[in-house]
Amino acid sequence: MYNVLVADDHAVVRSGLSYLVNQQPNFKVVDEEANGTATYLRVEQGGIDILIMDLSMPPGESGLITTQRIHERFPKVRILILSMHEEQEYINKAIHNGAMSYIMKSSSDDELLKALKSLANGENYIDANIIMTKTDVQEINSDGVDVDLKGYNGLSKREREVFPLIALGYSNKEIAAKLFISTKTVEAHKANIMHKLALKTRADLIRYAIHHELIDF
Repeated sequence: MYNVLVADDHAVVRSGLSYLVNQQPNFKVVDEEANGTATYLRVEQGGIDILIMDLSMPPGESGLITTQRIHERFPKVRILILSMHEEQEYINKAIHNGAMSYIMKSSSDDELLKALKSLANGENYIDANIIMTKTDVQEINSDGVDVDLKGYNGLSKREREVFPLIALGYSNKEIAAKLFISTKTVEAHKANIMHKLALKTRADLIRYAIHHELIDF
């Protein structure tokens, strides 16, 4: 039995996906989440084999970043992106960042089910409606390190969790409650983030996050 986590910011989509997945033998939806931060924290708790996740779940961390963080820390979790984004740039980045499958929301249920079965067999699956060129494959297999993101990539795991919450305006107390840490620890992480990214104010941090597409509003 494969334990599945469904992540989408729309409750009706989560409900529909959960119903569809639970109808399939050997697959069971064990939890649902509505944003990137909560999704990462749930995966961190363990017991997830397959993650079906949207790329845009505002307000919060970009799904591309969540995909990368989960893949880096929990490589055994098989990630299936289900998104309305049909732009090749999103598809390439998602796969480069660790997604094993990319399905468009405009596709039929059959595409999602084919992807699930492929992931269960440890195989990648790209929506049949997506055409991959040699250039796309090269982009996916490239180092893909954005020079401008070297500072962000240098943040610790916990600092990357704190970062989008700061950008979205959560107070230290609210961040501490969400991440189950003390407010002093939050303050320390904030100071480290600002120092590593050479930022002076929260406004600078918000501009940085928006410019590099690290969060969705």
